[in-house]
Amino acid sequence: SSEVLEAIENVVLNVLTSLGNQKAPVLTVANRSDWRNIEFKDSVGLQMIPCCTIKKIRSDCSTSAPKFALMLKILSMIYKMVQSNTYATKRDIYYTDTLLFGSQTVVDNIINDISCMLRIPRRSLHILSTSKGSVAGNLSYTEEDGTKVNCTCSATVCIINSNNLISHAKFILIVEKDATFQRLLDDDFCNKLTPCIMITGRGVPDLNTRLLVRKLWDTFQIPIFTLMDADPHGVEIMCIYKYGSVSMSFEAHHLTVPSIKWLGLLPSDLNRLNICKDALIPFTKQDQKKLASIQKRPYVTRQPMLKRELEIMAASKMKAEIQVLTSLSSDYLSRVYLPNKLQFGGWI
Repeated sequence: SSEVLEAIENVVLNVLTSLGNQKAPVLTVANRSDWRNIEFKDSVGLQMIPCCTIKKIRSDCSTSAPKFALMLKILSMIYKMVQSNTYATKRDIYYTDTLLFGSQTVVDNIINDISCMLRIPRRSLHILSTSKGSVAGNLSYTEEDGTKVNCTCSATVCIINSNNLISHAKFILIVEKDATFQRLLDDDFCNKLTPCIMITGRGVPDLNTRLLVRKLWDTFQIPIFTLMDADPHGVEIMCIYKYGSVSMSFEAHHLTVPSIKWLGLLPSDLNRLNICKDALIPFTKQDQKKLASIQKRPYVTRQPMLKRELEIMAASKMKAEIQVLTSLSSDYLSRVYLPNKLQFGGWI
């Protein structure tokens, strides 16, 4: 708490010093969307370099002055929350003055910029985010208020503040889509093969889901596999869990798990399983653009098997959802595909 308060006080002191010197105050923030600010490390994933390009939020410029004011506004809110040991969600902050902020996206971006500027993880700023992710399977824990939670009984949202995690799981399976997650729960997949933990971020994972994956890895050190669609969007999501994202690269050490394996659905699986071409979906221009972008990323050049799978996808210009396996049989995913993959290998 004292570190957060001191960091905010330093920002305000710089603003006051500038005003005292009759200069327009400026806030300096790392450019989180610039790939030139990112380096790839096998042990971490995508992380922001120390000497990165910056953007200046000026108070005397008509285009940036509104953002300057909003950053000070949210900094003052954070300061009060840390002092009083209270918390608020990003949604709560937006609704304190919807006319002032304009949109939830504006608030979200400013909070990330503040976290990056102060070099303090967002969760330490007393700002919470609601989670869209779910976790189920062989996992139990005790919440701070003493409530015992057993994820074996039902799916639980991916907000776990407790460090008292208990599990006998042999692996963790991250599932891209909620529909597939629910189907595997209906098939009792978490218990049929061997005890496991299943997680879904319902598409692109939010911060809480990524934090949970990292916490489970740090706690149990068991294999983590991903089950994604065989398309550029699925590959992107897998890479976020494994290597991180550009916009959150300043928090990479808390969010990424480079040891994550891509279990499926692999582009090479489509040929191996003789999936009918009529069941595949042609690429859109957006798909081609996304795949080309992924193929240029630094971690692809260091992963020959990943590179090969992307080349297969690019050559076919076809994509497939996990549900394509139902063309073989209704329960092929849980009865055949996943057990064979987990027993005999075939992941990246």
